Amino acid sequence: MALVIFFCSCDYDLDAVAAEMRSRFENVQVVGCTTAGEIGPAGYREHSIVGASLPADGFSVATGRLDRLQEFGIERGQTFAQQLLQKLESQAPEATVDNSFALLLIDGLSVREEPVTRALQHALGSLALIGGSAGDGLRFGNTYVYHDGRFHSDSAVLTLVSTPLLFKPFFTQHFVASAQRVVVTEADTARRLVLEIDGRPAAEAYAELVGVDTDDLDPMRFASSPMVVTIGGQQYVRSISNALPDGSLQFFCAIDEGMVLRVGHGTDLVGNLDQAFAAVRGEIGEPQLVIGCDCILRRIEVQQNGLVDQVGDIMGRNNAIGFGSYGEQYHGMHVNQTFTGIAIGHHGSETAEG
Repeated sequence: MALVIFFCSCDYDLDAVAAEMRSRFENVQVVGCTTAGEIGPAGYREHSIVGASLPADGFSVATGRLDRLQEFGIERGQTFAQQLLQKLESQAPEATVDNSFALLLIDGLSVREEPVTRALQHALGSLALIGGSAGDGLRFGNTYVYHDGRFHSDSAVLTLVSTPLLFKPFFTQHFVASAQRVVVTEADTARRLVLEIDGRPAAEAYAELVGVDTDDLDPMRFASSPMVVTIGGQQYVRSISNALPDGSLQFFCAIDEGMVLRVGHGTDLVGNLDQAFAAVRGEIGEPQLVIGCDCILRRIEVQQNGLVDQVGDIMGRNNAIGFGSYGEQYHGMHVNQTFTGIAIGHHGSETAEG
């Protein structure tokens, strides 16, 4: 095996899990993270461990870890990525941006996804980067990435993969923006807090926009009515994680004063996901393996609307493994409320084993 990747619930004794991983996969590169739910061959799961391996005869892999994310600097991140690229190229001289991709797993409570993702993508150039932020169910207490035999907080793990197999990075979301615009008039950008919207307390203004009382703001409301920002003609969700007692709103993604937002309205999540996988199959054929990062708020919506079996069936039919994430990374951007993944297809006799 060139790589083992796994995703596990924080309900496990993580020290025991780490010890077992070290014992069972000695001399194999292993990466992983904690979750807000898991995706496996049987679809959506809770309180479980899922994973997959990539065989050495079809994949060349280099992994590395960035620690102390609270002290992260762009130069350090770019140097780290460039050194990891050199490590991959020493193993696979034929590696290029066309036959390689990057997978990022990052502490989902570090609030450092934006600068880390930007710096790494800049150093990687046009090499595709996808990833997800580690979760902790709905507790938002402690999130960890796994590398070099142990779980780590305030860290990110980058995995570079080169393969002759066909592959496709992709992401999908099912929200469209409403016409009404609002402006963030006061924010604490370092903590992703919006204090005021249109000069009013943020929670109060948002509650009025979605037609509820502030006392009724909860994860389900945030999942069904996120905010949307338009960047370069593309709409991106900016999800809310909490309404705080002081009337501010905590976001999962970067937020800035002056940012123009609209309330997002969901379309057909199941149909949208099915279409996304159909597009992937149209490009690379039936995937042997899909490694996916599925936003926690999507999972909440799926559960609340009774769609677990339908979504799980789509995941199973497409050989997906993955996890409920606190945010997703795609081509240098940190995004919310998406399903983001890398689909690995066929070419020759190599296989990816789930």
